[in-house]
Amino acid sequence: MKLLQLQASLALAVLPFVLTLPQNIDLPLPSSPPPGLPPLAEILAKARGAPGGACCAALSFVLGPKVGFPLSVNYIGTSASFWSQQEQTVTPNCVVQPLSTRDVSAAIYVLSVVNNLTSFSNECKFAIKGGGHTPQRGAANQPGGVTIDLGAFKQVKVSPDRKITSIGPGSRWGDIYPRLDAQNLAIPGGRVAPVGVGGLVTGGGVSFFSGRFGFVCDNVVNYELVLPYGKVVNVNASTPDLFKALKGGSNNFGVVTRFDMKSFDSGKFWGGFVVYPLSTMPQHVSAFVGLAGAQPYDPFAALIHSYGYTAGSWSIANNYEYTKVPAQPYPPTFKPFTDIQPQFLNTMRVSNLTDFTVEIAATSPPGRRQLFITLTHGLSGLLITQIFKAADAALQPIKLALGLVYSLSYQPLPTEITTKASNTNSLGLDASDGNLVLTLLGAQWTLATDDAAITAAANKWLAAAKAAAAKAGLVNEFVYLNYAAPGQDPISGYGAANKANLRSVSQKYDPDQIFQKAVPGAFKL
Repeated sequence: MKLLQLQASLALAVLPFVLTLPQNIDLPLPSSPPPGLPPLAEILAKARGAPGGACCAALSFVLGPKVGFPLSVNYIGTSASFWSQQEQTVTPNCVVQPLSTRDVSAAIYVLSVVNNLTSFSNECKFAIKGGGHTPQRGAANQPGGVTIDLGAFKQVKVSPDRKITSIGPGSRWGDIYPRLDAQNLAIPGGRVAPVGVGGLVTGGGVSFFSGRFGFVCDNVVNYELVLPYGKVVNVNASTPDLFKALKGGSNNFGVVTRFDMKSFDSGKFWGGFVVYPLSTMPQHVSAFVGLAGAQPYDPFAALIHSYGYTAGSWSIANNYEYTKVPAQPYPPTFKPFTDIQPQFLNTMRVSNLTDFTVEIAATSPPGRRQLFITLTHGLSGLLITQIFKAADAALQPIKLALGLVYSLSYQPLPTEITTKASNTNSLGLDASDGNLVLTLLGAQWTLATDDAAITAAANKWLAAAKAAAAKAGLVNEFVYLNYAAPGQDPISGYGAANKANLRSVSQKYDPDQIFQKAVPGAFKL
């Protein structure tokens, strides 16, 4: 990098909306664009008087038809590909659909430069979309700005020794698993087929295999990353500060264009859903505490213990997976659950990873209004019951909302998971936290007019759940980023030391704070 002396007259002629620039602009910009791009002055000149805004005009000049504008096929396709209705209805000025890392580098160069020149104007702010499964508005789709859609990055490449699988951030897990199932391979990844790779991995990630391999991010051995101003780097153990920051740091450091992940031999295993009446809750709570607190924890066991409210009543729906191969149907670990009667539905079977993730996805189809909110707490049957009662109380004012599906899920987060790589990720969990419970409240509904009431109910539940955890002495500050709601602060939940380290790494690799100021979606440092 070197200083470019840019006269205000040039900047104002090209970008007439910039009114706060000093007479002599001294910006730490790269001396030249990445290879293959036109000179900076030519890029800026093309932005003159652009009706769609300077950034979209400059991007269109550099990337041509890879930039889509409202009503174009590309633009409409990106909008429709988001999971939640909140994200589908966001209207960026343009959408960038890069086809290669070089395209991403070019886009980030243009956006970095023009954001800097315009003091981070709203029309130059941008979002990064992988699979587009984060529910809140603006998480991966930038209102009035630029959305970079990585949907073309769907590569799945297995190394010759089968130990590393390279995957693209635009893939959904349902794109990847069929290709690995066919080779009797697996990687730790999402449990719901339509969930995107990019967000889940950079947010930490929980998988069916977490008891054996830790968080999903713990299994990344290399990231191909586009830094501010378009520099492309490989981030691995040789750059330990940035490597650790990316393991939980979300979209705060650059755009990941490839994840190289540990893979392992696998095959068909036992899993599925069982649905029970709410009257069996005491037996379930007892079974949950027994499984989650077992010493030792069974590393092959994966459990999502859920309470669902729909059509006017509650039921219990448990998702069980036991990932040992060859398959072991009805293992002793799950016997306290599977012995519970009556059962309204039982899909337990031996099948492949793809099948199980597609089954879970059927409970949350795209195109509806969605909400996630979460907390983490210590293991206690009484507290689990109290948190359910708080969810039921918060439900009462909203239960007639059109199309409402309301759920509360508990997942074991034992030290068997949290200590696998606690020194090399940024999540801030270690053995001193003990066995934890990851709790998620989710809601789906139809009408935007119900947004405020349902959000208020979720916040009421969270306050009551936190109060119950505090009274029991079982508070834990960890907030799982991939479940967090707007207003929650997962980065602070990693602990003061980890947050300070993330900020230090950001200053080192992004001194102009492009990914803090120009990328407002998700959770900032």
